[in-house]
Amino acid sequence: MAPDRDHAPLAERVEELLAAGGPLPIVAAGRPVLRRPTEPYDGQLGPALLARFVEALRLTMRAAPGVGLAAPQVGVELRIAVLEDPAPVPEEIAVVRGRRPQPFRVLVNPSLEPVGTARAAFFEGCLSVPGWQAVVARHAEVRLRAEDEHGHPVDDVFTGWPARIVQHETDHLDGMLYLDRADLRSLSTNEAVAALWSQPTPAAAADALGFELP
Repeated sequence: MAPDRDHAPLAERVEELLAAGGPLPIVAAGRPVLRRPTEPYDGQLGPALLARFVEALRLTMRAAPGVGLAAPQVGVELRIAVLEDPAPVPEEIAVVRGRRPQPFRVLVNPSLEPVGTARAAFFEGCLSVPGWQAVVARHAEVRLRAEDEHGHPVDDVFTGWPARIVQHETDHLDGMLYLDRADLRSLSTNEAVAALWSQPTPAAAADALGFELP
């Protein structure tokens, strides 16, 4: 009988995952790994393997393309995520959504707490739910504590779109998808969003599709 790869040592599975080179396969919704809380990172991969894994996450995120990627999205149940956002959007949209370029970051064992009570709702998508977007109301400002890939502490406050990205990726590490928080009346194909709901805010979509904004 062939061994169960899901129960092979984690470092061994990551080595096998990286062996093919190039962008990693992204796990789609329906796979259990996306629905299980991740293990805190505690040296399971070792420094050299962790560096290779982080680089593979970066390559995969950029190739997709996306602005964030969590380890479970490539089938690895570790509390690690990466983000990077060049923010290639018109200035009007960038201002309304608070979207600013974000450098590449590695988040190891991140935790979040809201700052204040303000919430913002916008269409959101996910590399693990390809082809669809829905409106999600999230905290407008959050404080993130984590470590980087070198073990250095991270303690930052994020607002606007960067706050949305870190909340989305941290949700992945807790076994949640953005659809768990979305107003499902807003669920739209990428094509419908581009054709009908590309305005800076989802107010027109809320009026036409019959859902409420916070």
